[in-house]
Amino acid sequence: MSELAKYPQSQLPAPNYYVSPTVTQEYEQEGQSVPIAHYLWIIRRHLWKILTFMALCVACTFIVSSRMTPIYESTATVDVDRQAPSGLIGQESGRAPVNDSDQFLATQVKLIQSDAVLRPVASKYNLLREEDQVALQADPNRAQRAANAPVLLKRLKVTRPPNTYLLLINYRSKDPQLAADVANAIAQSYLQHTYTIHIRSSANMSSFMEQQLDELKAKMERSGQALAQFERELGVINPEEKTNILTARLLQLNTEYTTAQSDRVRREAIWNSVKGGSLESVEVSGQAEQLSQLNQKLNDARQRLAEVKTTYGAAHPEYRKANSQVTELNRQFQDARANIAQRVQADYSQSLTREKMLQKAVGETKAEFDHINSRQFEYQQLKREAEADKKLYEELVRKIKEAGINSGFQNNNIRLADNARPALLPVFPNIKLNLALAFLFSGLLAIGATIVADMMDTSVRDPEEVSRFLGTEVVGILPAVKNMAQMDILSPKQLTGPDSAKAAEKESAKGYYRTLSGYGEAVRTLRNTVLLSDFDARLRRILVTSAGPGEGKSTTAVHLALANAEQGKRTLLVDADLRRPSVHRKLGLSSDTGLSEILTDKVAWRDAIQSLEARPDFFVLPAGPPSHRAADVIGPRIADLVDEWAKEFDYIILDSPPLLGFAEPLQMATAADGVLIVSRAGETNRKAVAGVVAALNRLRANVIGVVLNHVKRDTSGGYSYYYGYYRSRYYYGGNAS
Repeated sequence: MSELAKYPQSQLPAPNYYVSPTVTQEYEQEGQSVPIAHYLWIIRRHLWKILTFMALCVACTFIVSSRMTPIYESTATVDVDRQAPSGLIGQESGRAPVNDSDQFLATQVKLIQSDAVLRPVASKYNLLREEDQVALQADPNRAQRAANAPVLLKRLKVTRPPNTYLLLINYRSKDPQLAADVANAIAQSYLQHTYTIHIRSSANMSSFMEQQLDELKAKMERSGQALAQFERELGVINPEEKTNILTARLLQLNTEYTTAQSDRVRREAIWNSVKGGSLESVEVSGQAEQLSQLNQKLNDARQRLAEVKTTYGAAHPEYRKANSQVTELNRQFQDARANIAQRVQADYSQSLTREKMLQKAVGETKAEFDHINSRQFEYQQLKREAEADKKLYEELVRKIKEAGINSGFQNNNIRLADNARPALLPVFPNIKLNLALAFLFSGLLAIGATIVADMMDTSVRDPEEVSRFLGTEVVGILPAVKNMAQMDILSPKQLTGPDSAKAAEKESAKGYYRTLSGYGEAVRTLRNTVLLSDFDARLRRILVTSAGPGEGKSTTAVHLALANAEQGKRTLLVDADLRRPSVHRKLGLSSDTGLSEILTDKVAWRDAIQSLEARPDFFVLPAGPPSHRAADVIGPRIADLVDEWAKEFDYIILDSPPLLGFAEPLQMATAADGVLIVSRAGETNRKAVAGVVAALNRLRANVIGVVLNHVKRDTSGGYSYYYGYYRSRYYYGGNAS
């Protein structure tokens, strides 16, 4: 019977384990650093389960794949030439390719999958009924709705090999010939559709341009008439040429007018000088040569007259002759001078008249130039409009002719490079690939499920986990024993009757651990670990407890006490579990008198202690009859009792109730020198043990460590060493005493 069954439902510990925040935080932080060797151990532990699951998945995959209907695939290859022109003449014939191959090919893939391309093929080969036959049979109205819906072929796949201008049209079918025919038909429908789009686009463009041609022609005629009317108003054919002539003429008149002004100023200055009467100004005029000769003759005549007058006198005929000669020369000089003045005045008048004429001509020319120039902008605008309308009209006529020619040209930049042929082998199902994938994914799934299940297991299993997560050490590992009845060390048959002493002596001689070598060696190891680590000899009062019932704490306490007694140490085992005691049953003792009566002052403790003849140094204090009052007072009185027992016994082992859910173990822990926490490997919740450790740490109790009980080989990867060690001692005759 397990220890869990010993407690009635009303006395079971409460399940709300308390875990300190520090322990929980350490657990969460350290839980992420699990060594890889642990995962390898998990895989080795469940290797046969994993292999069985993988074999089952592979077998199921093979059976399902073998029963599937084979599907064949055929591929038609379409070559897209981006260098070929899209037309025979015009800009389309010499248009350079645009660097948009990815976008263009993606557009062509979508075009192949369009309804306009697929519908003729689907209708010809009845593909919609073939691909969706089950759905059409289940819903008769579906066929009518499918006739109006876009055609989508589920078995069609259009791909583009990387770094190529090829489009692969793949179609799958149960019939290999049908797959090839459909792939070729889709390719031809695609080519025909692109040609139809090109023809339709050219026709629409020609129709549009023809509609615009009449309007553009009328506009061109109106702009031409406006330009001719403007030229008639100006009186010139080409105002630009007229402007150029006027510009040259105005430049020449300005030059002549400037020269005339200079000449008039010069002659006016001469006239003013001559009009003043000075002989020098007359000489400067340029006509003074004759006047200079007359002046010279006049001076010579006057000199001769003076000489004659001096020689002959005034009454002499020579004097009169010379005097008349002087008078004649003087008259001639005055006449010549008057003639020169008239000529200078005439020249001045002529230059003034010429200057005025040039000034008038310049003004008239400039006025004409300004008039033409002021309307030059209007003329240029009318001329540009007329030329633009004419050019647009001519361009539109040319485009219409080019479109008519190019519309009959079937572009060959998209062509069928390779026809689809019936496939020899099916592409589905690929049994080898399916088996490989089933093997791979089933293995990954099995391993992942195994690791996840292990990660979700929060039980105490491994000493390293206890040290890492709980902050304490594992001081003992007790292996699992198949037949727990063998753990009853001293049965009633051995302790009663005339042969009881002999049976006990025989049992002692051969050693009761020999039949349970592994467990006995583990108990002695626990004893030595606890006692040898006690350098100050302070661990004389040891409390054995657990997080909950069924952990094996009572069995551990019994064997630990017996192991201490084997070394000649007076050891007292106290069954302090007053609620459901079990020590007396394991040792075959009476529980009529015990700790409960000591606590209620009905009997002295020395009278309640029982001894065993087979174990002279082993003493037992049973729990006694059940008593709620005793359970209430055990806490305050246990410390005094333990102090009294310590005076007569070397070691005191206290078997307490489970710590979580009961108050007595906490009070007992304060009276003990150390506490051993027994946990069932692979079953006890890790947080429950953490709650026990946290509660004892708050009381500043000395936690010796954790004892892992009922350990199996497959509980954790770290136990193989212990099993190998114990087995070697058993096989090679190791002494268990």
